[in-house]
Amino acid sequence: MSKNVTVLLGGWSAEREVSLVSGEACAKALSDAGYTVTMLDPPRDMMKLAAALNPKPDVVFNALHGRYGEDGTIQGVLDIMEIPYTHSGQLASAVAMDKPMAIDLFKAAGIPCPAGKILQPSELGGADPMARPYVVKPAREGSSVGVYIVKEGDNGPNYSDWTFGDALVEEFIAGQELTVSVMGNKALCVTELKPHTGFYDFEAKYTDGMTTHICPAKISDELSNTLKAHALSAHQVLGCRGVTRSDFRYDPDTGKLAILEINTQPGMTPLSLVPEQARYVGIDFPELVSWMVENATCDA
Repeated sequence: MSKNVTVLLGGWSAEREVSLVSGEACAKALSDAGYTVTMLDPPRDMMKLAAALNPKPDVVFNALHGRYGEDGTIQGVLDIMEIPYTHSGQLASAVAMDKPMAIDLFKAAGIPCPAGKILQPSELGGADPMARPYVVKPAREGSSVGVYIVKEGDNGPNYSDWTFGDALVEEFIAGQELTVSVMGNKALCVTELKPHTGFYDFEAKYTDGMTTHICPAKISDELSNTLKAHALSAHQVLGCRGVTRSDFRYDPDTGKLAILEINTQPGMTPLSLVPEQARYVGIDFPELVSWMVENATCDA
């Protein structure tokens, strides 16, 4: 008998539009794989959400991105309702979204991290918090929302519209942007990302033709194995499950390597990296999302 799967998509974060594309792609692939699929754009009213999830589906496929969808909020609701869901649980999701906390755990696990510090919003726009070049990003957002790179000679960003709370300021590591997907307890492969302009920001991630993906990355086996080991360690130290993706910077001139973040709800759009890496190791998209459904659980 086919499982009833509800795909959560949309939501009300800054990443709503990406989530809609991810969710629709996942819903189609799950339907093609034989599941009975319902799509749900969750309301903020918890009573209405509970009603929309009644009768309970066998599994919720969580295709939400950003706050409330990947920060432990919806995971906590589904735990209370005792509905199995894809991706990481409440605690791992919350810690991964809190970049400073995640970095502390990465450091304790021996994963190299960039030097950085936390600034309150009132401290933005003053004197440089560290030597240039450096990166300013929201401490608790995803998909490169609100990220600035401050380089020598720049006037610096205009923070007048900063609405993200605390900022994380980190040293900028020149060189390659590399990313590794983890599926269960296995790192898939390494992809190098080459944005055609600027850096791998929100637009570069989700606009066709803005970034070249080199999959697998043309790097040494030693570096590839090191990156995969760090990605798996990051996945495990936070207690993640299902699928994650860890992003790194590597400077081939100095050999400096650092993890930037782990994504517990990586994109599942046609341009996304996890489906691309899965294809490289022989797993097509319907098989990937089916595996996620069959491995769904909750912390009830």
